[in-house]
Amino acid sequence: MELKPIAILHSDFPTKFGIPRQSGLTPSLRAEIVFEPEYRDVNALRGLDGFSHLWLIWGFSGIAEKDSFSPMVKPPRLGGNTRMGVFATRSPFRPNPIGLSSVRLEAMEARPHSGTVLIVSGADLMDGSPIYDIKPYLPYTDSHPDAKGGFSEAQLSYTLDVDFPAELQQQIPADKRAALIEALRQDPRPAYRDDPAERYGFYYAGFDVRFTVSDGAAHVIELVPQR
Repeated sequence: MELKPIAILHSDFPTKFGIPRQSGLTPSLRAEIVFEPEYRDVNALRGLDGFSHLWLIWGFSGIAEKDSFSPMVKPPRLGGNTRMGVFATRSPFRPNPIGLSSVRLEAMEARPHSGTVLIVSGADLMDGSPIYDIKPYLPYTDSHPDAKGGFSEAQLSYTLDVDFPAELQQQIPADKRAALIEALRQDPRPAYRDDPAERYGFYYAGFDVRFTVSDGAAHVIELVPQR
């Protein structure tokens, strides 16, 4: 079977570091799904506007292909040393590098040169990620309130406070600040990195966002415009 991208997702995260670890963790984060020319038939979207959420089936475009199968991975949130079965994780290092994410459908916009573009929120995808399929989220079957989250439940309550000086916040467009704060709150660092003197950085909305982490808070110390 050959998979062909039907669309490309565009977001404010051009690299992997900093991207939310799961969909829905940064509800203020907006992204656009632009269909490939072959699939820009508005009839393919008839009825989609009646759904609030979508499933995206997509590809980990920033992951190098592996020559052999690795049955175990080291989830970053578990400290980087604990091994879990690859099929018990959302790791991108899989036999087939395919991701599955649920996102909120915020709007459908008809554009002259791009056809109908889907505006979604809460995506955990890097800019340029290929979308292989889109399916409606069905709350009466897809939602399981009594589901168990395995080892991931130990991390549910973990977040950082965010120390983001007002003079630095002013450099970020107003409609993109909330999503950046939400991403920082999720702590992008691997769990085994815990040096309060270490500086980290990720690209977001045209800026290199540089920060440190200490005393349970992410401290934004510098914003460097990307050239």
